[in-house]
Amino acid sequence: MEEWPFHDGNVHNLIRSKHIDIRHDVDHSLQMHSSLVRRLSLEQELEGHQGCVNAVAWNSSGSLLISGSDDARINIWSYSRRKLLHSIETGHSANIFCTKFVPETSDELVVSGAGDAEVRLFNLSRLSGKGLDDCAITPSALYQCHTRRVKKLAVEVGNPNVIWSASEDGTLRQHDFREGTSCPPAGSSHQECRNILLDLRCGAKKSLADPPRHTLALKSCDISSTRPHLLLVGGNDAFARLYDRRMLPPLTSCRKRMSPPTCVNYFCPMHLSDRGRSSLHLTHVTFSPNGEEVLLSYSAEHVYLFDVNHASGSLMQYTSVDASKMMTFSPVVNGVEHEAPVSSVIQNGPHRRINTAAWLQDEKCRMMLEIAKRSLAKGTDIFQAIEACNEILDGHGSDIGPTLRHECFCTRAALLLKRKWKNDAHMTIRDCHSARRIDSASFRAHYYMAEALEQLGKHKEALDFAIAAHTLSPSDTMSLAAEKVESIRKHIAAAEAEKNNKASDGTTRPEPRTGRVLSLSDILYRSEANSDASQDGPRSEREDSDYDEELELDFETSISGDEGRDVDSNILHGSLNLRIHRRGDSTRENGANGSYGSPSSSSQNDRAAYQPEAVIDMKRRYIGHCNVGTDIKQASFLGQRGEYVASGSDDGRWFIWEKQTGRLIKMLLGDEAVVNCVQCHPFDCFVATSGIDNTIKASRPETANVLEAMENNQRKLCRNREPILPFELLERFRMHEFSEGSLHPFECAQS
Repeated sequence: MEEWPFHDGNVHNLIRSKHIDIRHDVDHSLQMHSSLVRRLSLEQELEGHQGCVNAVAWNSSGSLLISGSDDARINIWSYSRRKLLHSIETGHSANIFCTKFVPETSDELVVSGAGDAEVRLFNLSRLSGKGLDDCAITPSALYQCHTRRVKKLAVEVGNPNVIWSASEDGTLRQHDFREGTSCPPAGSSHQECRNILLDLRCGAKKSLADPPRHTLALKSCDISSTRPHLLLVGGNDAFARLYDRRMLPPLTSCRKRMSPPTCVNYFCPMHLSDRGRSSLHLTHVTFSPNGEEVLLSYSAEHVYLFDVNHASGSLMQYTSVDASKMMTFSPVVNGVEHEAPVSSVIQNGPHRRINTAAWLQDEKCRMMLEIAKRSLAKGTDIFQAIEACNEILDGHGSDIGPTLRHECFCTRAALLLKRKWKNDAHMTIRDCHSARRIDSASFRAHYYMAEALEQLGKHKEALDFAIAAHTLSPSDTMSLAAEKVESIRKHIAAAEAEKNNKASDGTTRPEPRTGRVLSLSDILYRSEANSDASQDGPRSEREDSDYDEELELDFETSISGDEGRDVDSNILHGSLNLRIHRRGDSTRENGANGSYGSPSSSSQNDRAAYQPEAVIDMKRRYIGHCNVGTDIKQASFLGQRGEYVASGSDDGRWFIWEKQTGRLIKMLLGDEAVVNCVQCHPFDCFVATSGIDNTIKASRPETANVLEAMENNQRKLCRNREPILPFELLERFRMHEFSEGSLHPFECAQS
């Protein structure tokens, strides 16, 4: 398929405009111009760590890069000289997950958070005159108030006195250097730290309709650089939460669990809001440079873009009933007036516009749509055809007429149904819904909606749309529509017959057993996230049970004791943490008193009384990478204007998409195994990446087939019964049996 230009235009014209209009900020546009992004290549590997590099961050001027690693060291690098300046022995007893420069301190203060639940502050001025081999310094402050791993740190632009730490213990704490430099010593009679800004130990939601009652193990947080009172957090459920720090209650201690505070907005793609999957969680959240958008990266999922500012009642907001409404047939969608049917709209063409440039743009969109239709008819180049439709709808959707927009929605829906990547069926439903809003008598919109619902296993809903499609079908598609109706009816009849047979057998589900010994192979090979049967299909009866077991498999690269000081470069040291509990047993997760969890007998009453909040829906999806192996994988904006989005991947690559359209612009190698961190230089066209390797890289060109790599990643996301860990680890794990609630650490080799 022919390539079409990117939205940032011609770099020559951009540079020339700098001399014509001095008010035009060319530098920001040039930093990550598409012509430069496409030329990114590996410049140098920065060597200096002896373990996985889990965190990289720039100082405000871009002159220094800081990194944290499994070797429990913080390294400071010179950007101009590409040289290691300091390697700090931090004293952490576990792998470092996050590290930052403290703003407005002349880059002298740096902070780190680690798997030992500690936050440490260091003053680099104490390293004056010391060499690389003599960098053991005492921390200026030591905070030991968290009880589980510290996964993310946040700082406020212009504020040298405060840092924030997000932990898997469900709290986000505010550490003010002016109030004290350390927590009370262990066993001290002094009152514990009163530094909890967010207490989310009862804040996690299984789905949008469920009230929060479980611990939200925080994985990531960010503070807006343009409006620093806005705080974004994400954890082990599907919902990112936006808080206004000015509206939060005073700082508290952790002696008494607090109800989660009211947030400004929830963010979650609609199709993920009611899954009820315990494995679905966020690995990274971040604001755009201008603070108007947020980017969320999900484990075993994709990267999604959201708008921050939406007034109440916006089309981007939804409630718990809207998802089901979208999949339910009704003559009028959501009770609103439709746009005029296509047949009554003046056809798009040169007479609709008097502007020549706009007419040419219309013709360009028509040409791309025709290319996409040809690909659909031939069944080839499906990915490129979908990107052509994305370019039309997301790049020019507000400028084209309803006829062309309707055709593009229907064409993209058909292409998504043919591709069948993860969540493509849900994206089809969105497109069909939009097409029906334009033309309520659209045969294609109803037919593709029925096919998407059938793929998801929602046969009763699919039947309603199939019947409507049959009613609306032209004469040449009448038989096709009739076949679809008959096929769905057969599925429904077969399901009813199977249900009746089970009922007549008189068999009942066995009562759950406690203390049952489980085979780890059963756990490792269980269906992906108890996932979507036949690509996001219905969950089994067992998954809906109050007594179903929730299995949490947690593998993290780590060190223990002094092992990380003498690490073989070919050995990956890690631990396997296995925690098992039952959905109905809230006391295990929320404490012995059970004050913030309710047994299954009262959960239905709680849910009935709970009024779910409205949630901001996604506006764009970025697809192609794979995020299942680690829970520190980042998704980042590139450039001062954030024109591009980047993410690491489990296949050792990292991906760059055009933010406006979701179009893949570049795929690069960044690691031998997994890329976790992608951080763009503040002002230069330079990107630092890190992952399982003990080096930091600036990227290199990808020579493999891009589409083949993306398809392989989709298979990893969608597969049902394949191992999620390297084969060598699985072979070692199969040698062991685990009892419920047990915790077994291992050192694991990786080839």
